[in-house]
Amino acid sequence: MKGIVFNVLEEVVTERYGADAWDALLPAADSSGEYTSLGSYPDGELMRLVTAASAALDTPSEDLVRWFGQEALTRFATRFPVLFRGHTTTRTFLLTLNDIIHTEVRKLYPGAETPNFEFDTSSPDVLIMRYRSSRRLCAFAVGLTEGAATYYGERATIEQPECMLRGDESCVLVCSFAKEGVR
Repeated sequence: MKGIVFNVLEEVVTERYGADAWDALLPAADSSGEYTSLGSYPDGELMRLVTAASAALDTPSEDLVRWFGQEALTRFATRFPVLFRGHTTTRTFLLTLNDIIHTEVRKLYPGAETPNFEFDTSSPDVLIMRYRSSRRLCAFAVGLTEGAATYYGERATIEQPECMLRGDESCVLVCSFAKEGVR
């Protein structure tokens, strides 16, 4: 996993819980905490940090990963604004994941392993995303999607009828978006 993810994790944990909380997670996760944005680190390192945070906060790991996705999205928008420009809805933004966003991520961070999404756009009101990744971080994908909805001034409703963590081959996210304040 690329160091940028760890850098953003440190930012959101420090902002929400303080620098002492981040410092306490590192020994609990057997981590040095030294991450460079271009560096590559074992996926297990992130999961050890999540497990340590889960224990410290008495919160399920999946909930923390989802929260991290929600919080990370705004940091990514600040760091990479060109990827967010030109979109006025979450749906149009998400439809650029494979062909534009992940392509740019791999250019900026050589060796980055990005998930793959398949989209069913047959309904104008519902976007169905099939998520595949060896990391099985579907909660992060859900959080990023919710964060994108907030960024574009929308409210996301996401159902997950299939999930790799429940033994399915892939994760399916059934998403609908509404402008905030519109019912």
